[in-house]
Formats: sequence, structure tokens, C-alpha cells
Amino acid sequence: MSVRVPSAKIALSTASVYPERTPDAFELAARLGYDGVEIMVGADPVSQDVDVLERLSDHYQLPILAIHAPCLLVTQRVWGKDPWAKLQRAQRAAERVGARTVVVHPPFRWQRDYARDFETGLARMREETDVVFAVENMFPLRARNNEVVPYSPDWNPLDYDFPQVTLDLSHTAVSGTDAMEMFTKLGDRLAHLHLADGVGVPNKDEHLVPGRGNQPCGPILERMAGNGFSGLVVLEINTRKAASRTERIDDLTEALAFARSHLAASATA
Repeated sequence: MSVRVPSAKIALSTASVYPERTPDAFELAARLGYDGVEIMVGADPVSQDVDVLERLSDHYQLPILAIHAPCLLVTQRVWGKDPWAKLQRAQRAAERVGARTVVVHPPFRWQRDYARDFETGLARMREETDVVFAVENMFPLRARNNEVVPYSPDWNPLDYDFPQVTLDLSHTAVSGTDAMEMFTKLGDRLAHLHLADGVGVPNKDEHLVPGRGNQPCGPILERMAGNGFSGLVVLEINTRKAASRTERIDDLTEALAFARSHLAASATA
């Protein structure tokens, strides 16, 4: 029996330490043994400043492996209001820090011009850079037995012409999607994994520590290891309700151990 060494790296999303800040994410990721970080560009000024991010990366000797563009409702004004300008800035930041991937959400429905040109615009950007733009699966909202989709063309990137996709396992929980089926259908298009868990509470994006919900986090990681997945696994968990920093660190430690143990699939020699 020989152990297959996984080629995928495991990063910590800076969002996973909120309400602590981006520098704290670097410190904790380095201390706990993560392979790098994914920068969630948000309200924290440090997350928006590439000069400071480079200094943090150098100080902690920890690479920035991905940039999550500011696509959330709460980051509508971060890096300006033009969504294409945000993506271009995320691309430049990724190129500068050596990150392989920019994570991007589908456009909101009210971003009509952006939504109309989203697929062709991303295709043009891909021709200009080695950075991968990985479009993330989102989820519909539900109210009084009605389903509202705030994204265009859809919350689910599976049926659209996106060659690289981010699979988020908290989002599969809240959307009621069969995560293993989505994983299988994505095939080689899966470039990036947001590893988290959920139990499927409507309209609640839980981002639980993997193993604490009902998503097939372990089986998906094992399949990825068996397939030789060489993309990035990012722990994007919610620790904002941690009663103390010690509890937050325990959650981050547990999440990393879960990912490493399931990626370290064994194979017969």
C-alpha cells in the first residue's frame, strides 16, 4: 500500500477569520500550516491594498494563491462600482502577487450590461492572461414557496460556457443541489473548491466546518485526490460566532485536518 501525495494545495480564505482582519488570516494560516491564502477583497482596507498584501505574504512566507473579486452585495462599492473594472483590478492583483485564480460570482440581474456580456467578456479576459477566472455556483432565494434568482444568466454555472468553475459546498447545501452530481458533471471544468458544509437551511449560507453538515465534503475530496486534482482547495468557513479566538483556531485547525485527511487518499502500489 502506498500513499498518493495530493497535488492540490489547501488555502485559507481570509473571510474565514471574520471579524478578525486580513493580517490575522495570514498569521493564523501560517501558524496552522495552510499552504497559502485566498484574499476575500472586501471592506477591510488591507484586503484591497496589493502593496500591503505583498508585504504580509513576504513577512509570513505564505503565498497568495487566489483573489476573490468583490462581488457580494456588501462589496458593491469596493474597488469602484463598475463590475468589469473590479475584475480587471482583481486580475492585475492576481498577476502581481502570483495568484493563479480569480473567483467571481455570476452577475446580479440588475447589472444588465455586465450580465449580457459576461460570458464573452470573460472569454476576452482569459485570452489576455494566465489567470484563471473561476465562476462560482451560487443559490436562489426562497420566499413564500416562490423561488427568486438574483443572478444572470443563473445561479448555477453548470450549463453555461464557463471553462473554469468554483464549486462551493455551502452553496450546494442552501440551493438543495446534489453536490456530488454537480462535481461529477463539472469534470475538468472544476478549477477551484470552496470547502465548507451546510445542512440546507433556506436562504442561509452557513459555511460550516466540513463534517458538521450533510454535504459530501469527504467523498468529494477523496474523488479529487483520486482524479489527481491540481487546483486549489480553499477553506471558506464561518467562525464569526466563535466564543473566543481559541475556539476560532480550533475550528480552523479542524477544517484543515479534515481536508488533509480526505485528500491523502491511499492507492494500492
